[in-house]
Amino acid sequence: QVQLVESGGGAVQAGGSLKLSCTASTNVFAKYSMAWVRQAPGKERDGVAAIDRFFTTYYADAVTGRFTISRDSSKNTLYLEMNSLKPEDTAMYYCAAAWGRSIATMSPTSADEYNSWGQGTQVTVSS
Repeated sequence: QVQLVESGGGAVQAGGSLKLSCTASTNVFAKYSMAWVRQAPGKERDGVAAIDRFFTTYYADAVTGRFTISRDSSKNTLYLEMNSLKPEDTAMYYCAAAWGRSIATMSPTSADEYNSWGQGTQVTVSS
C-alpha cells in the first residue's frame, strides 16, 4: 500500500492562498487516481479535486476556479494550489489514492473510492 505524506497547511485570512503537497512513497501516478479530500468539523469527507493517470482532472463546484490540482511524477508529489480562500474552506485536507481507477469511472467526491490516505494537513481560513 502506498504511503502518503501531506504538508503545506496553515492559517490564512480570507482571500489568501496556500499550496498543499503530498509526497508518495512510490510512483503512484501511473497506477492511481489521486485526490485531495477535505473534512470540516462535524461533516463527512468530500473530494474537492482529483487527477488520474490520464491527466484528467475533476473539481468540486465549491472550488472550481480557485483550486488547481497538479502533479510532478519525477518527485512522486501531488499538489493543491488554493487561491481566494474562504472561511468555508477550513478543514483537514487529506491526500488520497485510488488504485487502478480513472475519473471517468468513479465518483471523485466520494471518500469511499479511495483506499490509501495520508495523515492530513489542517487549513484554517479566518474572515
